[in-house]
Amino acid sequence: MRDAFYRDPYPRYAVARRTEGLIWIPEVDAWLVAREGDVREVLRRAEDFSSANALLPDVAVGEDARGVLARGFGPRPTVVSSDGAAHRRYRSPLNKGMPSGRMQTLLPYAREQAGRLVDALAPDGSAELVEAYARRLPGLVIGRLIGLEPSDVPLAVHGGYRAEELLFRPLSPSEQVAAAEDVVALQHLLDGYVRDRRARPREDLCSDLVAALAPGKGELTLEQRHESVANLQNLLIAGFLTTSALISTALLHLLRDREQWSLLCSDPTVIGAAVEECARFDTAIQGFRRVTTRPVTLAGTKLPAGATVLVAYASANRDEHRHARADRFDIRRLESRQHLAFGHGPHSCPGARLARAQLRLTLELFSRALPDMRLDERRPPPSMRPTLIHRSPETLYVTW
Repeated sequence: MRDAFYRDPYPRYAVARRTEGLIWIPEVDAWLVAREGDVREVLRRAEDFSSANALLPDVAVGEDARGVLARGFGPRPTVVSSDGAAHRRYRSPLNKGMPSGRMQTLLPYAREQAGRLVDALAPDGSAELVEAYARRLPGLVIGRLIGLEPSDVPLAVHGGYRAEELLFRPLSPSEQVAAAEDVVALQHLLDGYVRDRRARPREDLCSDLVAALAPGKGELTLEQRHESVANLQNLLIAGFLTTSALISTALLHLLRDREQWSLLCSDPTVIGAAVEECARFDTAIQGFRRVTTRPVTLAGTKLPAGATVLVAYASANRDEHRHARADRFDIRRLESRQHLAFGHGPHSCPGARLARAQLRLTLELFSRALPDMRLDERRPPPSMRPTLIHRSPETLYVTW
């Protein structure tokens, strides 16, 4: 049941939007907040709906895997899972590290790397774009922003995906142990960067984060290292995982609709609207959990303190009261930017501009270089990953 809901939650969202009050979703053990107005209300009321449990694991980690994780760096609150003053403290270096000036120096690098990835596609006119492109470009870009050496990016990306698998996918005990080993390797890699930037700060986001979380000089305490690694890991994973999902899902929907792909290729002026429609129509982060801090009433449903709600951005983006023909993918949609794909309120995504930029340059590049690209009908139709935190096709086989 959970797997089916995670692969296609949209039918349940539609029922919830038509139902008075909130409905309970046993697959996620939470009340579903599905209408756009209600989603915006929860996101504005951070004092009533805490983010402390925003990323609760979907599966239990076994004893052997927990033993492996104990050799790494323990979980600490991050910008995603904190409220109030703590949230502002974790967010401050992100706001500082993503100004327009730094973005402008990063985009030429992103465009250069995207071009290299496309040039490296198989010369026989076929490719699997999730692995060959969508997973690689965001890792290179966020790695550059953080300050990782290019040679360390593959290990960092692999460790990030393994963290997602460990916490959100059903694995056998031996598979959990293997995933935990990869997560610990990532954490020790990041700890090396944290300690290096403490000693030798640079103009990168890792240095900004360390300076904000551990002001002063001298060797970092163990607790400062734990906190810095946790927040750097969260930043890294958020930086590539959701952008990878956005890119691959956007290409999937465009290639499924030849009329809209042809329009994109023939008229580059629609690319900006296409970026917004791709983000709206099939949102990479489907939703996050929130927990009530006191008794509240939402959409007519009375919730006690400690109640868990799933704030479904993706459902809000299909709300018929906000978007005409909300279930139709249409890159000519004029109001597409009025969506919640990147959140709203104090927890809105600080990397939204960078994610949009990577999708935009991807659409510019592919529509210009491979206008004849199409889904490879010799392969099974793409299936979506069973997850709510980076909805995307598992594979995307194309030909041209």
